[in-house]
Amino acid sequence: MSNWELKEKSTGELITTVEGEAWKTAQKKAFNRLAKKVNLPGFRPGTAPAALVKKQISTQNVLMEAIDDVAGEALSAAIKEHDLWVVTRPSLDIESIDEEKVTFKFIVTVKPEVKLGDYKGLDIHKEEVNVEAADVDAEITRLQERFADLVLKEEGKVENGNTAVIDFEGFKDDVPFEGGKGESYPLVIGSGTFIPGFEEQLIGMGVEETKDINVTFPEEYQVAELAGQPVVFKVTVHEIKEKVLPEVNDELVKQAKVENVETVDAYREFAHKNLEETKTREANQKFENEVLTAIVEAAEVEIPDVMVEEETDNLVRDFEQRLQAQGFGLDQFLQITGNTKEGIREEMSKDAYNKVKVRLVLEAIAAAESLEVSEEDIEKELNNIAEMYAMPLDQVKAAISADAISYDLRIRKALEFVKENVK
Repeated sequence: MSNWELKEKSTGELITTVEGEAWKTAQKKAFNRLAKKVNLPGFRPGTAPAALVKKQISTQNVLMEAIDDVAGEALSAAIKEHDLWVVTRPSLDIESIDEEKVTFKFIVTVKPEVKLGDYKGLDIHKEEVNVEAADVDAEITRLQERFADLVLKEEGKVENGNTAVIDFEGFKDDVPFEGGKGESYPLVIGSGTFIPGFEEQLIGMGVEETKDINVTFPEEYQVAELAGQPVVFKVTVHEIKEKVLPEVNDELVKQAKVENVETVDAYREFAHKNLEETKTREANQKFENEVLTAIVEAAEVEIPDVMVEEETDNLVRDFEQRLQAQGFGLDQFLQITGNTKEGIREEMSKDAYNKVKVRLVLEAIAAAESLEVSEEDIEKELNNIAEMYAMPLDQVKAAISADAISYDLRIRKALEFVKENVK
C-alpha cells in the first residue's frame, strides 16, 4: 500500500513501503552482487566462504544496494494504484530503512487538473473574406515594381521612394563609432532600413550635397553603448535614382513566369485567387487564435514549473535547428544580435507557458466531451504524412508512434469541436 498527497503546483509526495519477502529477496540479491566484488587473500573473487565474505560487507551497504531492486517497481505500483499521470521523472528520498522494511518518499509531478470555463457557444465570429478590385490593382502594382528600372535622376531632389546613393559616417560626441560608416550605399527612401528619422532627413537633398543628420538610436538597439544615444551622421548624396514602372501588358505578365498565366486578365484572375486564399488563411488563423485565447483565459490551471522548462527546452532546440538550416550557429546569432542564451530562453519561456496551457486545456476539453481517435483516423493521418513527405508508409510508422499521432489528433478534434460550437 502507498499514500499519495498532492501539494502545490501539481507536485506531491508518494510514500510507499516495501517489506516482507520482496524486501528479503532484494537484500539477498544485493548481498550476492556485492559478494562477487569482495577480494580476500587466497581466494578467487566469488569463491570465498560466505561467512568470511559477510564480515566484509556491512548491513548498510546491502540495504542501500537492495534499493535498486525494489524502488522502480514500488514506484510503478504506487503510480498505478493512485492512477497518476506523471509528467517528469520523480525524485527519491529514503524515509526509513532497515532489514525488515524500506519506506520511500517520491516527489512526483503530475499532470495538473484543469478547471474549464466556457468553451461552447463562444461569441466569436470568423471574418468574411472579400477581395476588392483595389486589392488586385495593388498586386498589379507590385508586379510592376518587381520589374521596374532604376533610372538616374538628372535633376531634382531626393524624394520618398527614390534610391539615394550616399556616403555616410556616424559620430557620437564628435568621435566616429564602429560600424557607422558606409560608401556609395544605395538607400531606398521610405524603406525603414536606417535608424528612425534618418531617411526622412535626406528628402530634399541634391546631388553632391552634404548634410549633418541628427538622430537618436532606439533604446533597444543591440549595441549597448549606442542604445538610446544621440548621434550625428555626416551624409553626402552622390546619385539619386527613381523607379520607373513598366507598362502593364501581356509582355510584363510573361516576365513573371507564372504557369498558364500569360495575359493581364489571366494574371488578375490569378492574383484574385491568391488573395482570396491568403485572406481565407488569415481569417481562419485569426478565428482560431481568438477561440484559443478565449478558452485558455476562461480556464484555471496551476502549471508545474517543470512542464514549462521542458517546453522551453523544446522551443530553444527547435530554434537552434532552424538557425542551423539557415547556415547559422547559435553563438553566431547571439554575436550578431547582441542577445544572450539566457535572454532567448527567457523570451521563449513565455511562449512555452502559453503552449503548455493551450495543450492542457484542449486535453481537458477532449476528456470532457469524450472525444476519441479511431484506428482508421490514425492510419489516415500516417498516410497523409507519408504523402506529404514522399516517404514510404512503413518508414513513417517506424519514425512516429501511433500514440503520438493519436494524441495530436485528439487535441485537434478538441479544437475543431470548440470552433464548430461557437455561436
